[in-house]
Amino acid sequence: MSRRGENIRKRKDGRWEGRYYQKEQQTGKNIQHSVYARTYGEVKEKLSEAKLSMEKISKKYKKDTEISFGMVAERWLACIHNEKKHATYIKYYLVYQKHLCEKLGKLLFSELDHKTLAGVFQNPEQEAFSESLQKSISCVLNQILSYGVSHYSVRLLSYSGPGYKTGGKSVEVLNQSEQIRLLQYLYDEMDIYKLGIIICISTGLRLGELCALKWKDIDFEERLLHVNTTVQRIAAEGYKTKTILLEGEPKSNFSKREIPLSDELVRLLFLYQDPIGEYVINKKNPMEPRTYQNKFYRYLQFAGVKRKNFHILRHTFATNCISHGIDIKSLSEILGHSDVKITLNRYVHPTTEIKRKHMNSLSAIYGQLMGQ
Repeated sequence: MSRRGENIRKRKDGRWEGRYYQKEQQTGKNIQHSVYARTYGEVKEKLSEAKLSMEKISKKYKKDTEISFGMVAERWLACIHNEKKHATYIKYYLVYQKHLCEKLGKLLFSELDHKTLAGVFQNPEQEAFSESLQKSISCVLNQILSYGVSHYSVRLLSYSGPGYKTGGKSVEVLNQSEQIRLLQYLYDEMDIYKLGIIICISTGLRLGELCALKWKDIDFEERLLHVNTTVQRIAAEGYKTKTILLEGEPKSNFSKREIPLSDELVRLLFLYQDPIGEYVINKKNPMEPRTYQNKFYRYLQFAGVKRKNFHILRHTFATNCISHGIDIKSLSEILGHSDVKITLNRYVHPTTEIKRKHMNSLSAIYGQLMGQ
């Protein structure tokens, strides 16, 4: 097999092959490449063109690695601002400003390594970051790094955080006794605010979804509740302490949904329907979530139930549905989840009573086998 020139050879099939090595930008490894032609002159020309192109890419890569993390982050945030919901943008913006900007903003991408990224999660003067905050920081950090790879050809780098605790805090639901005491209090001298609590424990609505619920979202004829909007208080961009009440679409496309209403709930809604008011809970304006959550705390106190987070109503609704035989797919759609796994892992919490019921069913089967 004849050879002529640098890394050029004639193959057994009669073609000429030229080989060259190029460093892969993301891994730093030298990868062999080949060009082919019918003559030595043609392959030499192709090889020269390939090497020239490789040099240009190498220069571009060197130039792009000189870009700072902060510059890439600002351009990524600009894209998020244009493509995502405003609430999502604000959340990412605050995470970057509070936890990434000072530590990484001025560093070049060529200066970043796993040790540097690990420093983001080190907070010696304060308490350790919560698991939720660690996940948020990791999410924003890796999205910025990924944006740098796709838009500036910098080397691939990611960091998953210091590791999350397993197990976590168990999620509570209202037990049967607590549900009875709460409902008895709500039905006693009921008003539209108390009815809002009944709506949530009967449909699984989120706090923000209830606060933004309008009368036009309730179809009395078809007995359906349409979830089209949500409301939440978010930080105002450019201010340290100022916040705004933002009304917009629910957290995901799956959260926009329709929920069948029970006959009892339709009856109550019809009784308290306001022909003038736009919003179910607060007439002309969406209800302030924090104000309504404080109402819920007072209702629990008056009902003799220990203070619980408002979201416990959603957990309780899901658990009640499971205990009464609803299928997971239907429940998942009612709750507005994209996957039934979310419903199972996050919102379905079998009570001791449900587990005992299943154990007694199993005991009955054994009794039948024994002829009892």
